[in-house]
Amino acid sequence: MSSSSSPEPAARPGAPAGTEAAPGSIAPAFDPEQPLPEAPDPWRPSHQPPLRPGPPYLMTEMIAAEPALARRLLARLAGAAGASRLAAAVRETAAANEPIVITGCGTSEHGALGMADILRNALRAAGLPTAPGSPIAVQAFEASLDPQPNGLLIGISHEGGTGATNAALAAARARGVRTALITVSDRSPGAALAEIVVTTDEMDQSWCHTIGYVSPLLAATAVAGHLTGIAPDPAEVSNLLASGCAATAEAERIAAALADARTILVIASGADRTAARELVLKIEEGAWVPNAMRDLETFLHGHLPATDDRTGLVLILADRDRRAERLARARQALVAARVVGLRTAAIVSRGADAGLEPELAPAGRIVVDEAPGLAAPVAALLGTATPLQLLAERLARACGTNPDPIRRDDPRYREAAEAAE
Repeated sequence: MSSSSSPEPAARPGAPAGTEAAPGSIAPAFDPEQPLPEAPDPWRPSHQPPLRPGPPYLMTEMIAAEPALARRLLARLAGAAGASRLAAAVRETAAANEPIVITGCGTSEHGALGMADILRNALRAAGLPTAPGSPIAVQAFEASLDPQPNGLLIGISHEGGTGATNAALAAARARGVRTALITVSDRSPGAALAEIVVTTDEMDQSWCHTIGYVSPLLAATAVAGHLTGIAPDPAEVSNLLASGCAATAEAERIAAALADARTILVIASGADRTAARELVLKIEEGAWVPNAMRDLETFLHGHLPATDDRTGLVLILADRDRRAERLARARQALVAARVVGLRTAAIVSRGADAGLEPELAPAGRIVVDEAPGLAAPVAALLGTATPLQLLAERLARACGTNPDPIRRDDPRYREAAEAAE
């Protein structure tokens, strides 16, 4: 496996660290402030991303683009009919004590999990009732097999062509359930199945989706603002994402420590569990390293015997809700991991960082801003988004893999993907 310790070439003026062209790279100049391409018209599924001989990968550029994307998208959605209509539908469904279900696959499923946390918090802040366990995220295949009897189903699909998500929308619609979709354009097959469409407008250029994760979280944040009457500050969100983009040195240190691990475990609690699941997916797609997510408490109930000094462990802790209890349990987990000899790292907020001794995360840590002006789940989910993406991208570099095609440039894996369609 290649090392990530070689010096980086100088960045272009104004470009975030990590977007610079490597020697011999054929990547064109990239401006992270500029809008990304829209979905094709007429709609068609994306093709395999162009392969680059080395970094910056398309994934690298997509991470760098997210702070500016956040400013644009939140500004658009503040006045967008789709976002306000979805907020009204959420409000009406909650008032009727009917279920609000959010669904998706892969990265979009993680967007659904994050949206459930964001909307649940917003409904409470707005003093609106909710049905027991609602809003809830359900995996799209399961939602298609067992559609809800009433209420609202919100699908998340970056391109709008995911078969299982569209089947869930169709099954819900057949039962008279209201349907909505968060997607990049209103021209997709999924959009045709939804009563309400919230468009995010800008396409992820890598198949190791980062824009595809952040966009629905931003859309959820905008919808929450419509529910509570308190619009999120685009500048605060953008700055939060930018702070994560700046953590290249920390990400490279952790990547170097974990690159030859036999397996990696990612642990989290509260809203951070969504980020943990997304980090696991990004590592598997981009760096091809076996890894798994464990709830913080679950990790300590039977999983330690399978670990040793060849195991990596990443704690994610940014949720400020019930932080004292989560932090105390996380310290116990890290102490146990230290006894066994795990290679332990962390992505934590500044407040949580102050409660963790340096020796508890010797492989390194990425510290994210608190963003006190944002709701707790929004601050946690968006605060950890760029750090987890950057860590996965730097781990791909350390492992010598190109994250963009998610290994489908290999005929065997391309055939496997086609066999599953």
